[in-house]
Amino acid sequence: MSFIPITSVVIGPEEEAAVLEVLRSGKLAQGPVVAELERSFAELCGVPHAVAVSNGTVALVAALEALGLGPGDEVITTPFSFAATLNAILESGATVRFADIRDDFTIDPESVRALVNERTKAIMPVHLYGLPADMPALTAIAEAAGVRIVEDAAQAHGARIGDRAVGSFGVGCFSLYATKNLQCGEGGLITTADDAVADRLRLLRNQGMRVRYQYEVPGHNWRLTDLQAAIAVPQVGRLAATTARRAANAERLTAGLAGLPGLATPTVPEGRGHVWHQYTVRIGADAPLTRDDLGKRLEQAEIGYGLYYPRLMHHYDCYVGHPRIAADATPRAESAATQVLSLPVHQHLSEGEVDRIVAAVRGAFDA
Repeated sequence: MSFIPITSVVIGPEEEAAVLEVLRSGKLAQGPVVAELERSFAELCGVPHAVAVSNGTVALVAALEALGLGPGDEVITTPFSFAATLNAILESGATVRFADIRDDFTIDPESVRALVNERTKAIMPVHLYGLPADMPALTAIAEAAGVRIVEDAAQAHGARIGDRAVGSFGVGCFSLYATKNLQCGEGGLITTADDAVADRLRLLRNQGMRVRYQYEVPGHNWRLTDLQAAIAVPQVGRLAATTARRAANAERLTAGLAGLPGLATPTVPEGRGHVWHQYTVRIGADAPLTRDDLGKRLEQAEIGYGLYYPRLMHHYDCYVGHPRIAADATPRAESAATQVLSLPVHQHLSEGEVDRIVAAVRGAFDA
């Protein structure tokens, strides 16, 4: 049996041709292909602006800088995410506050509401695993408090809440890392309906220049190359088909894993559209095996899996005691970190491979 990876990076002939065209043009730095990526992604998200940057972490950092956040400000986010979420807030100079999560792994609006105070300047929900957070509730909280929303949508390209795409509720930050649903190896996109924020972002990414050697603000080199954009542009047009394939795989997994004692499969709250960056199950205390047991059985069956995430971000030694990290109590997030395991769901799986995954999990539970 061949190994089934947790993710699969496939570069097709359309991307190869687009990269070759850029190479032959001699225009490799940020140029017309980046502009085409920005245009197509802004249209996808239903916003007037998408600003391409060098990676997803930079997207978060740039969004916070464009909004003017700094020392003395507080940003409320989830502790159950990749460390880039935390690192970006720390880089801004702001203090991090942690709200707890719901059973769907996204940030709990009521926990957010309890943390809002006069120092709060932004709420940063994470659309985890491809599932949007409860943006209507979070938007209402933000508007009542007069604070901004920065959406960490690194895993949620094309996800929707009702008739709106993620990235349209605040300043949206997307990653184009190699394993994402839409990727170019490394890269990021920032979406906004705010003309002033978009203008500021474009200045910041280009050393503070609108015109060469006319510096308007202290800036950075956060540009994306046309070579990278050439890989991503064709994928924007295929994103709906990619999402549909992942959703079909997720549906097949859920049906196949139904009824296993102590195993919770992912659910999608009404009105929210999941794009299945990850298919994450939860192995509860009443299951006949532990998460580690299941992982070992999957390894024996030549099936990849992921632990996203095995610990809360701020529980790693390098963050413990940090003066700008508030150790807010988040018991539901702590529990989830010990129980989650992600199974392959990517669009390159065959039906037979999905059935193999189901059989391996069921076999582990029946052993």
